[in-house]
Amino acid sequence: MKIGVVSDTHMSRNAKSLPQALVAEFRHVDQILHLGDWVALEIYEMLSQLAPVEGIAGNNDGAEIIQRFGERKIITLEGVRIGMIHGHAPYSRKGTDGNALLAFEGDEVDCILFGHSHQPLMRRENGILLFNPGSPTDKRREKQYSFGLLDIEDGIISARHVFYDSRD
Repeated sequence: MKIGVVSDTHMSRNAKSLPQALVAEFRHVDQILHLGDWVALEIYEMLSQLAPVEGIAGNNDGAEIIQRFGERKIITLEGVRIGMIHGHAPYSRKGTDGNALLAFEGDEVDCILFGHSHQPLMRRENGILLFNPGSPTDKRREKQYSFGLLDIEDGIISARHVFYDSRD
């Protein structure tokens, strides 16, 4: 199973399109996971034209997005338990990855996906894959825009980032 992972799109209602690099990859995924800060539900509509979409809300999302997706969830895909959180809360004093770990403390998860910082991250801690895809539209201090791809095969999850220079 191939999964597209995106966060922090920060696209307003005036957004005309998603970045071409993201669209090209997400046309070939089985599932898309959005980790919050959609800003507008139109982003859901754009992504759902590419593949089925699941997500959670972030700190810049309004009540409609929060009600639709919630702010934290655990999903199971191909036997792999994936925790999804934006990353701004609960506050851990250990950065967004620390916040994400705290959000799923005591839960059995194989992977925790989070966003918020716009900084791509991939590491394992205590056997859990921690993955932040970065942002496809708002790179902030990063050199490039980014999103992520997960592969699940025989109950094993692997991840990689896709980096690119233009948000068009």
